[in-house]
Amino acid sequence: MPDSSSLPPVRLPSEAELARDALTAPLLSRAARLARWAGPRTRVDADGALVAEQLPAAAEALGLGADDTEPAGEAWRIALAAGLVEIADGEAGTVTAGPDVALLTGGSPRDVLRVWRGVLETALAGAAAPGDGPGGAGRNTAGARFLDDVLGSLYLLTADAEDGPVPLPALAASVIVPDGAGRPTNDMLERVSEALVRLDGQFRALAPTGLVEYRPVDEALLAGDAPEEPPGPIDAADVARYGMVRLTPLGRYGLRARLLAAGRNAPAVGDLAGKGADALLDGIAGFPPAAARAETEQWLALRQPLDAARELLAASRGADPGAPLRRLRCQQALALLGEAAEPALREVLDDAELGGLARVWLAERGAADVPPPSQDLVFWLTVDTVAAQRAAEDDSGELRFLVEALAERHDDFFTGAWRVDHPATAEVLEAMGRLHPDRKVAKEARRAAFKARSQQGG
Repeated sequence: MPDSSSLPPVRLPSEAELARDALTAPLLSRAARLARWAGPRTRVDADGALVAEQLPAAAEALGLGADDTEPAGEAWRIALAAGLVEIADGEAGTVTAGPDVALLTGGSPRDVLRVWRGVLETALAGAAAPGDGPGGAGRNTAGARFLDDVLGSLYLLTADAEDGPVPLPALAASVIVPDGAGRPTNDMLERVSEALVRLDGQFRALAPTGLVEYRPVDEALLAGDAPEEPPGPIDAADVARYGMVRLTPLGRYGLRARLLAAGRNAPAVGDLAGKGADALLDGIAGFPPAAARAETEQWLALRQPLDAARELLAASRGADPGAPLRRLRCQQALALLGEAAEPALREVLDDAELGGLARVWLAERGAADVPPPSQDLVFWLTVDTVAAQRAAEDDSGELRFLVEALAERHDDFFTGAWRVDHPATAEVLEAMGRLHPDRKVAKEARRAAFKARSQQGG
């Protein structure tokens, strides 16, 4: 699984919606039907598997043909491993329904999801096992680790509900080809090809759990009947032939639950709604824009606008390295509030750290009697804004555009900016010198950064 610091926030449906998805997932549905079908005359072998003569009846109970016994045997194995059926008498080979069967109809959505997670874990263990034989335990461990890495990568790539499916070769390469490796070596490509075949079988097995939506690899490719290189440019249809996979909403829930159980920080939109503004502003600092807005909207929905504005403003104060980004997130949150929040913004007009953003908010709403900012406040707000954008986006193209616009708007900016009493003044001026395309302007910025460093004693 990926490092916790890189995990994006996920947006999940309600537990009730997830539970409905879990109940209709083929693997849980079939396992539950067999658990209800089993009775006093049901017999199992020493391993708990249905005896051969009972498999045709089990297949018919699932609406399958009497000869279609393999999926019936698999559904029984899942039911047993997930606790939907239990061995009543090992010597007699009798079974009884497990207590979790009743939860599927009479329990809460959370109960249903707990049962589904048991089914998922069983299916994952089965999909990761590469087979029996000498050294099988070691290979099983390696197989489980590889599948965990693949699912972790898939979680990163399709965490957002709007993310499309991932081509299977790209997913395999994401865990085999090291970051920054450049052109893959022949050995890497061979390992990706081998992983592609393995993952195709694993995702075919996992799709009935409801974890993923999966378009399998074209059988002709697996059989070697297709040409190694397509005759023309590769289009979407060519890519899709190699398999496409994405997490379902239920899958995002399931993998997040596994991450949390492993002690990872796996945020979900809504986690911060009941916490203070300080937790909100720090928590959404690294969120993508859509997730940050969704989280903020849920937080605001639980509060009165004026109270929310005051709490946000108070939490955004500070001179620590994270403060500029907190103020940017505060400004974005305040943008979602209407006129009811105005008194809170007027209260901080004279505040050295908040007066600038307060004026921006009031001006955008056409408020009257807003005092003009001093030049010192304008320069301070400019430095704070660039520092926040750097923290949010590093040296992105959007930040370059912001730097150019700020330099054009204030002809004498670098003359006085180095005197700005802001902890990030020197770093911001250095960044502006690095990012501005005009060599003369860039030189002015670097000169101002040097003065700022000297003023700060650095």
